Amino acid sequence: MDGTIFGPGQPCFGCGPDHPIGFRLAFDVENGEVVTRFTPGESYQGPPGNMHGGLVATLADEIAAWAVIALLGKFGFTAQMTCKLHKPVRVGVPLVGRGSIVRDARRIVQTRALITQNDETTFTGDFTFAILDRAAAEKMLGTALPEAWNKFAR
Repeated sequence: MDGTIFGPGQPCFGCGPDHPIGFRLAFDVENGEVVTRFTPGESYQGPPGNMHGGLVATLADEIAAWAVIALLGKFGFTAQMTCKLHKPVRVGVPLVGRGSIVRDARRIVQTRALITQNDETTFTGDFTFAILDRAAAEKMLGTALPEAWNKFAR
């Protein structure tokens, strides 16, 4: 699964397949979790050799969001995140990101993201997503909900 499910021209930095500098992530479902594999390039560095911490959080947010999309068939807007960087995320080293549902309360979904490199935990995070109906989503976006997104609205 990738950002093409949201229609052509999908602008997401995390999963947009045509985003010129984005992650272009794709996801699979394995054992009740979403999983992505990604190797951060040098353009995502903060300190030399390490992925920028803000971009690691962005990556984790995308993983957590896809848990909502792939496992619940909904689209959520990030409302809160609590993150911990356990070790540096190295550029040029493949990583595995996993996302799972912790709690589904219809309008609020809590997820967890885990990032590993070389089978070692580098990042953990807990995320809360607001699941909006079409009108609320359009208000949040400031524009009409793209047609391809309708099936993911509450």
